[in-house]
Amino acid sequence: MFTDRIEGRWINLFAETFTLNGVQKDDEVVILSETQSRSLNVHLCELALVQLGAKPAHILATSPTQTAPIPIRSTGVSSAIQFHAPIMAALSFGGLIVDCTVEGLLHAAELPTVLKSGSRVLMISNEHPDILERVGSDSELKERVKTGMKMMRGAKEMRVTSKAGTDLTINLEGAVVGGGWGFTTTPGTITNWPGGLCLAFPAKGTTKGTLVLDKGDQNLTFKRYLENPVHLTIENDYVTKIEGDNLDAELMKAAIEVWNDKDAYATSHVGWGMNNQAKWAAMAHYDKSDHNGTEQRVFAGNFLFSTGANEIAERYTLGHFDLPMRNCTVTLDGKDVVVDGQLIEMLA
Repeated sequence: MFTDRIEGRWINLFAETFTLNGVQKDDEVVILSETQSRSLNVHLCELALVQLGAKPAHILATSPTQTAPIPIRSTGVSSAIQFHAPIMAALSFGGLIVDCTVEGLLHAAELPTVLKSGSRVLMISNEHPDILERVGSDSELKERVKTGMKMMRGAKEMRVTSKAGTDLTINLEGAVVGGGWGFTTTPGTITNWPGGLCLAFPAKGTTKGTLVLDKGDQNLTFKRYLENPVHLTIENDYVTKIEGDNLDAELMKAAIEVWNDKDAYATSHVGWGMNNQAKWAAMAHYDKSDHNGTEQRVFAGNFLFSTGANEIAERYTLGHFDLPMRNCTVTLDGKDVVVDGQLIEMLA
């Protein structure tokens, strides 16, 4: 679909993003990648940093042997570092790390150690730069996401409903609330680009109800639009039923069953998208190898439900689904934040 050559406008795009992340002349920056990383993005990072007068250095890890029973996609858990001592030492230098690993460091086991050193991480999602260029970096997104996070932190209950039949309740007491807007200048933090998501990792035993994935909703593990409804019954955090006489339901069942792990059925995180530049329909325009679905996670007004690992609930598994849903209404303690897939005015 694309010719993977360096474009000058993409260098400028990456430079603008690095500027938002506080990069200045003579700053030392580490670019972390692995042998299966998208080399175009790695090269753009280096050229953009040099353009800004910074001093980039590369760390290249070897992509590990595939040992999982099914392809691992969109987990946010890179397995490339594996606590390799020289790499860990290099990442713990207290400056900016540009993360170009395939899956990213967002949920990697090594991340807490890296952040504790004072290093900050910009995780560039494994997207073709055409997507990054179109979605861009929105400097105004930060305040809107922070507003959404504040609202979620102040609430005790999230409820999600839809005309398709969703009626899901999440007790937010004990949840850890997060969010990202695509850039960070604060030591010991991580963000991902593209950004624009408010989310919560609920505590144990807090999620229950019915989730109806409707036609046009997305399964990002498969990078696929659903063509038929799939009904999920969720009890005490866990998906106990996957119902639907269609291929979408069959694929979900097969992909979860193969892990033979109860926690693959559990609630990971919940939240909503805030990025007005991200578009629901964009995935239809790209080959699967050209995108990682980050745009679909953050498009404004979607409700994102995810299954799998949740460190707050002490659940760890590689089985994972990210499921952005349209046309949902999300309330916090009975107050609307998303109405039929549209953000309320103060968040829009």
